[in-house]
Amino acid sequence: MLAQILWLALLATVLVLLIIAPGLRRNYPYVWWCLLGYPATAVRVRVTWRRLTTNLGLAVAKRPGRALLGDLVVRGDPLKPVPPRLGAPKLRRGGLDVRVRLHPGQVPDHLLSAVEALTHAWRVHAVRLSSDELGFVNLSALAWDPLRAPIVPYQLKQRALRVVVGLLEDGRARMIDFRRAPHWLVVGATRSGKSTLIAALVKELAPQRVALFGIDLKGGMELPLFEDRLSALASTRAEAARLLAELVAETEARMQLCRSVGARSIWDLPGKLCKLPIVVIVDEVAELYLMATREDKAEVGEISTNLLRLSRLGAALGIHLVIAGQRVGSDLGPGVTALRAQLAGRICHRVSDSGTAEMALGDLNKDALAAAQRITLAEQGVAITADTDGQWRRARSIHVTPEQARRAARKYARLAPAWPGLHVDEPTEGVYL
Repeated sequence: MLAQILWLALLATVLVLLIIAPGLRRNYPYVWWCLLGYPATAVRVRVTWRRLTTNLGLAVAKRPGRALLGDLVVRGDPLKPVPPRLGAPKLRRGGLDVRVRLHPGQVPDHLLSAVEALTHAWRVHAVRLSSDELGFVNLSALAWDPLRAPIVPYQLKQRALRVVVGLLEDGRARMIDFRRAPHWLVVGATRSGKSTLIAALVKELAPQRVALFGIDLKGGMELPLFEDRLSALASTRAEAARLLAELVAETEARMQLCRSVGARSIWDLPGKLCKLPIVVIVDEVAELYLMATREDKAEVGEISTNLLRLSRLGAALGIHLVIAGQRVGSDLGPGVTALRAQLAGRICHRVSDSGTAEMALGDLNKDALAAAQRITLAEQGVAITADTDGQWRRARSIHVTPEQARRAARKYARLAPAWPGLHVDEPTEGVYL
């Protein structure tokens, strides 16, 4: 009797889940995936694996496909080929991961050619392949397109100078990590998502113990949203020149401090001497390099030199640059090209000219350059991102409205240190703990 009741309860639960599945998938996709999508896909992976690998020529027989019959060598298809060993499908946010052990003689490229077939057989949005150990590959199945409407999972623990600003095409969080890539270049045409990315970056940096500075040469129309959280905001080229000169002086002061205590960087300073990291956001960098008259030449030269010094020396001294612009090309002068070489992090949204995409990604990977030029007008927020690992990925920023950015700036305005003269302020303890 008890067994019958349990079976009836189980059947009723399954029926209820099937009835509410469409609404659950539409309104709570992650809940739907955990309750229904993942179990069904995991079963499908197991059931189709042998037939799929056999049809694709990935299964290998234990015996060779030829035999000696008298004086003749007979060749044929081997019986009962053995597929590569499949691990248990593991649940992940919006997808599943499964590990495959390759047969001797197989390489990841053999399975790479089967990715599209796996996608159709498992009825998922996409399957990504990676390999982190010799003899094994990892297959990641995505239930839906993570770039369609990025939802970043809540982070229980945050590290200084590392923020989540969106999702990658494989469903993982898209990071901007200044400790890994100290300086970033962000390019994109109007309404491509560049401003949204900067808003997401500032919103995530606002609660951290970081000094934020802004240079906005679009007449002060973009970065004033965050002015409450900024220690200083320059809206003209003359103001930008003075601000960059002060930051260079701050860099020199930190160099002297590190030398006095025998530290190679500010990260090695004792707790009582810790200095706040600084993030400088430059919007419309092309305006810093344009020269209309001869009198502009000296000012542009000073700005170019100071930006280059900050990019070369800042990483070890806790000073980081985010250089953004709609149009960034080699025609702006050798200063821009030299600066680009110091910007390890690259983010390229849809651009209006091939020269800007070339400046952002051309020196890293030709495939990344081609992918960036295929981004359409409808894909706002989608970008090609690359950093120090030498790989590139498609990504999309989370949508941060101007009002959300303004509220975050006001909420954490108390964390903005006074300017000028950061290097003469009282040292802050425990900044990097």
